[in-house]
Amino acid sequence: MRTIDLKPDPLGHAAPITHVAFRPDGKRLASCSYDGTVLVWDTSEPASPVPLTRLRHRRLVNAAAWSPTAPTLLATASADKTVGVWRIPEHGRHRLVTVLARHTDDINSVAWMPDGRRLICVSEDGRATMWDTPTGALLAEIGAHAAHCMMVSVSCEGLVATVGEDGMVAVGDPGRPATAEMRHYASSVEGCAWSHSGKLLAVARDDGVVNLLTPELDCLRTINVSTSAARSVAWADDDGSIVVGAYDGSLHHIDISGEPIRRTHDARLWPRSVAAANGLIAAGSFWNAPHLLDFATGAELSAPRRPGHGVNALAVLSDRRLADRIPGRRLLAGCDSGSVLVLDVDMDDDTPSGARLLPVSDSPVLSLAAGRDGVFYAGTYGGQVVRRSVRPDGGEPTVSAPLGAPVPSLALVGDRLVAGTYNGELIALDPETLAEVERGAPHAGSVKSLSAFDGGFLSAATDRTVAAGPLEDRATLWQHGNLVNAVAGLGDRVVASASRDHTVKVGLLAPPGTGGRRVANVQTLLGPDESVKCVGLLGDPDAPVVLAGSYDFGLYAWEVDWRDSVGTLASGRLVSTFRQGLSCMIPWDTDRMVVAGWDGRLLLVGRERRDAPVRELRSWQVDDVIERAGAADRTAGDRTAGDRQVDEQVDALEYGQVAS
Repeated sequence: MRTIDLKPDPLGHAAPITHVAFRPDGKRLASCSYDGTVLVWDTSEPASPVPLTRLRHRRLVNAAAWSPTAPTLLATASADKTVGVWRIPEHGRHRLVTVLARHTDDINSVAWMPDGRRLICVSEDGRATMWDTPTGALLAEIGAHAAHCMMVSVSCEGLVATVGEDGMVAVGDPGRPATAEMRHYASSVEGCAWSHSGKLLAVARDDGVVNLLTPELDCLRTINVSTSAARSVAWADDDGSIVVGAYDGSLHHIDISGEPIRRTHDARLWPRSVAAANGLIAAGSFWNAPHLLDFATGAELSAPRRPGHGVNALAVLSDRRLADRIPGRRLLAGCDSGSVLVLDVDMDDDTPSGARLLPVSDSPVLSLAAGRDGVFYAGTYGGQVVRRSVRPDGGEPTVSAPLGAPVPSLALVGDRLVAGTYNGELIALDPETLAEVERGAPHAGSVKSLSAFDGGFLSAATDRTVAAGPLEDRATLWQHGNLVNAVAGLGDRVVASASRDHTVKVGLLAPPGTGGRRVANVQTLLGPDESVKCVGLLGDPDAPVVLAGSYDFGLYAWEVDWRDSVGTLASGRLVSTFRQGLSCMIPWDTDRMVVAGWDGRLLLVGRERRDAPVRELRSWQVDDVIERAGAADRTAGDRTAGDRQVDEQVDALEYGQVAS
C-alpha cells in the first residue's frame, strides 16, 4: 500500500479536513484530513488554537474519537484499513498504543464504549465490530449494513447506533444482540449522534432532514434542515439544541423543538463533520485548519488561514485569439480554493507558456465545462454554476440561481448546459444566462459525472448506474457493484465508466438506429486495488485505450480488443503513480490525456504512435506553476507575525505514524 506523500502545510493540513473531534473538556481538538494526518490542537484559547502533535496514517483519515475515561487516549480511523490508538499526554511525547488492523475496507467512524476500553469501528464493508483496545483483540461483530456503514455513536448507557448508505439506522446493546432495533429510510443516512443524556439520537439524512429518535427508534421530531444533504450533527452541552452540518456549506443551529436558531454560512466550510464541547463548535474545512465558533452566539473564534489547490476538475479550452498568438490551447483546472488555474500550453513542446488563477467562487470548484471563444462553466460545492471568460475583456461572470445542492458534474450538450447535482437531479441551463430551462428524470443518487455523447450525454451516479440519452429519455447502459465515479465516451459508440467497486467497464454500443442504444459488447477491467475515481478513452472506437485513475494512487491503461476480453484484461498495466489519489482526467487530443491528482500534480500522458504504449510525456505541479506565475495566495512578504508564530509552533510538532 502506497503512503500519502504531500508537501506539509506549516499552518495546518495540506488537504481538506474530513473530521473534527473534541476531547470532552473542549481543551483539545483532533482534526483529520485527506492528507493522511491527524493534527491535535490546543483549543484552551479558542481564538488562537495551537497545533501540538501530528499523527500519520498511510491513507486519508476519516475520523477520530477521544476516550471518555482516559483523556490522553485518542482513536483514529483511516482508509488504510487500520485504527490507531494513541496516547497523547498533556506534555511530552505521544506514543502509539496499538493498531487495530483486521479490517477488510476503509474505516469510516469509531466510538468508545463508556468503559473507555472497548472501541466500536464501522467500515465501508458494512460491518460494525467491537475491539479490546489494550490487547488489540477483536471481540465481536455487532452489526452489518447492506451498504457502507458511515457513522457510529455510543450513548452514555452503552447503546450503539450505526447508520449507513443503505438508509438503515440500527441501535443495540452489544451485550444483548437480540434486542437490536432497526429503522429504514429511503435516503442514505451518514451522520448520527446521541444526546449527552442518552435519551435522544439525532440522525442526519442525505435528503436534508434530521430526525430525533428515541432509543427504541420512535421518531420524536422531523426537522427539515436543508435542500442539500445533512451530513453531521452535534449536541449542545445542555442537550437543548443541535448543530447540523449540511452540504449547503452551512452550520444550522436548531432548537430541539425544531425551531431554527441561526444559520452560519462560510464557503470554506466542509460540514462533513461538526463537533461541540464546552461551549465551542468545531467544523471541517476545505482549507487548511478547522473552524472554531462560539456555540451560544455562532461568532467565529478562529478560522483557517490558507486555501488548498487540490484539483477536482479539468477542461480544455479553445480560443481563437490564443491560436493567433501561440500554437497552443488552454488547460483549465478547478481547485478546492474556488479558483480555476488557467494554463496556456505551447503545443510545440507541451510546456506552460503562461499561467494565472481566476477566482470563480468562494467555495470549491467541483466541475468544469468548456464553451467557445474563451468561455467556460464551473460547478461549485456551493450549488451554483458560474459562467466566465478567461479573457480580460470577457465581461462580468454570470452566476446561476442556487441549484439546491453541490454541482459535481457539467456537460455542454448542443444548446444546453446540463448540470448534475449531489441530489441526483439533471438540470438543463441556458448557456448564456444560466437560467433553468428543463429538468430531466433524476438519478437515485448523486450525479458524479457527465459527458456529451451522440446527441445527448452520458451520466454516472452513486445509484450504481451508467445512463445515456437526451435529458427527457434516458436509458441505463449497465450497473456496477458500487457507486460510479466517472464516465467517458469516444466517438458515438464507446463508453467507459469507473466505480468504487474497484473496476472499470468499457462497452461497445450497437450502431445508432438499430433499436435504441443497446450495448453490444461490455468488458470489465481489473487492476486498481481501491475505488476508481476517473476514466478516459484514447484512440479510435475500433481499438480504444482505456485510462483510469484510482484512490490507490495509480494511473492504469488497457488496450481494448473487442474480440478478446481476456486479452484486454491482460493488457492492463500501471502507467504512473501519484502521491495521493487521482481526481480527474480530460483528453488533450485523440492520443493524449491530461490527468490530475489530489497531490496537485498534472500529468500529460499519451502515445507517440498508435502501436506504442501510453507513457508519461510531461508533468507539472500546480503549486509550482502558481508560484512561477506570481499568483500564489500568500507570499513571504505579507506573512503576519501570527503566521510566523504558528510556523515556529508547527516546527516543534511531534510526529507519529501508524505502522504499515
